Parts: sequence; structure tokens; C-alpha cells
Amino acid sequence: MNDFCKQLGIEGPILQAPMAGSQGIELALAVGEGGGLGALPAAMLDAEGLDTALARHRREGAGPLNVNFFCHEPPTPDATAEARWRRALAPYYRELDLDIEAVPAGPGRRPFDAAACEVLEAHRPAVVNFHFGLPEAALLDRVKAWGARILSTATTLEEALWLQARGVDAVIAQGLEAGGHRGHFLDHDLSKQSGTFALLPQLVAALEIPVIAAGGIADARGVRAVLALGAGAVQVGTAYLLCPEATTGAVHRAALAGEAARHTALTNLFSGRPARGIVNRLMRELGPLSDAPPSFPLATAAIAPLRGTAEARGSGDFSPLWAGQNVGGCREIPAAELTRQLAEGCR
Repeated sequence: MNDFCKQLGIEGPILQAPMAGSQGIELALAVGEGGGLGALPAAMLDAEGLDTALARHRREGAGPLNVNFFCHEPPTPDATAEARWRRALAPYYRELDLDIEAVPAGPGRRPFDAAACEVLEAHRPAVVNFHFGLPEAALLDRVKAWGARILSTATTLEEALWLQARGVDAVIAQGLEAGGHRGHFLDHDLSKQSGTFALLPQLVAALEIPVIAAGGIADARGVRAVLALGAGAVQVGTAYLLCPEATTGAVHRAALAGEAARHTALTNLFSGRPARGIVNRLMRELGPLSDAPPSFPLATAAIAPLRGTAEARGSGDFSPLWAGQNVGGCREIPAAELTRQLAEGCR
């Protein structure tokens, strides 16, 4: 066990990536049972849901918990952008016999705010993890006040240095291979993004705080490789998606287990912000990166009816099938067992 793992209170250097929409507290509990750091994604939880999940972890958790929040700036609704998005999706609504005029506008994701902070203060989780930067200083200070360790994602050296200067305890180096939403926040130019094995050494050399490697790591060999490059721990997401404790839907599970998972791409179609997922019909026909969706996270509202209807028919044509470029570690085994296997040879 290295010093960083001791600081986090975990047996092995494995952090489970928070995956909103594909997990709840059950997966986090199982990862903790296996000696890793389980994560609870809170971006889609209201205050009551967050409180319920944290209370369950206090009753049943075998170790510390990492609670994850988004820190995006809520966009101003734009009627022109919303109309453009609905025009792009209109043919699919007609095909599925859905009424696009009945779709309510809505954000779908909430950033960290005072209400969420109040719930956290009642439970005081050991680790709090932010994506898309950091919350305002006053909120961050409240989280630090009870001794929580602060993690945040960087996709470039500039972002990592920015986070270090604001007092985070460790930086997650998110390589371009990683599934789900990119954590970039200082610059949205995707040409500045790099893979894990290019990004990680830069951050290790430049930072004075631990670096957690994320992206493309799916087995114990990958874990050992990034530790050899100086990572204090690894964050793994995609490999957990087939575990029974994950809430990954049937269509998503089938895609992960099939040949389709070999082809992933960054797309903004499902939320308005680049995220890596398995290429499906919507991505092929509209182009994975498009000017049509409104700003994050406003794109989700109009996608939801298409997704729900198609998935009920067994189709993932309109689903965000989040996955990293390496699905080789995806197996239908208990998350605790997978966590132990990932840490093999590292304790």
C-alpha cells in the first residue's frame, strides 16, 4: 500500500469512476468491500436522493466514499438553439411516432450548490470529487472544513496546475481514452487533449500533489503500468459497467459485450458536451460532434423520449452508450472481486 492509499484509507490503489446513469450507491459499496474507493455520482440526485444514499453508506459502507459533483456553469436557455436541436431530431420523432412539442425543456444535470453542500455537511464523506473544475471558493472552503480530501479532473497540464493552485489534494489525469464526459474546463479545444500515457508523466513531473491516472485502464497490468509512471492510484470506470451492482441498462450491457464496443467516439449529441461512447445510429447520422445540440446539459431533454422509446424496443440507436476505448476488462463479476483483481500485485 502506498502513502496515497493510506491517506485515502483504502487497501489498494483502485478508485471507481463515478458514472451517473449507470450506478447508484450499491456499486460504491461493493468497491469499498473489495478494498477500493467507491464513488457516488451526485449530478443527477436531488437533496433527498443524496441524503438517502449517503445514509446507506454510513450504515453499510466498508470504507471511505468519494462523492462526485459537476461544476459546470448552468447555461441560459436559448430558444433559438433549442429550436435548432428539435429540428435536427424531428425526423426521429416522426419515425417513432412521438410528439416533439410535448418535450419539456430541462437541464438534466445540476452543478454543486449550497443545497448539496448542506447535505454533505451532515454526512461528512471522506472524499469529494469535482468534474469541470471547482465550485466557488466559499463552497469549496465548506467542504474542506470537515477534512474531506478534494479531488478534481484535469485533461491538460494547465488544468492540473490551476487545480493545484486552488488547493486540491490530488488531480485525476483523464486521458483521451476515458469513457463518459471529458473533464476539460479551461479550454474546450479537443486538439489539446492527450492520451493517458502522454498526459500522466507530464502531470507527475510538474505537480507536488498525487496524480490519479484515468482512461484506458482495464486490468491489473494497466494498473501496474501507470503506477510505474508515477500515479498514486488509478480511476477505473468502464470495466465496472457489467458488474451486477451497476445499473447499466440491458441495451448498454449488450453493446459493451458485443463488437460495437470496439468503436467509440467523442460526442456532444446526448448532453451538449463531449463525452466518449460507443458509436450508434444517432452519432453516425448526425455526426458525433455537431453544432445542433444546445449547451450542456440542455441537450438531454429532447433525447430522453427517443432513448426511452428505442430502448423499450431493444435498440440503443438514441442512447448514450458511454464507454472508454478499452472494454477488455468488462466482465459480469461482482465489483468487489473486480476491484481485488485490478489491484493484484499492487498491495
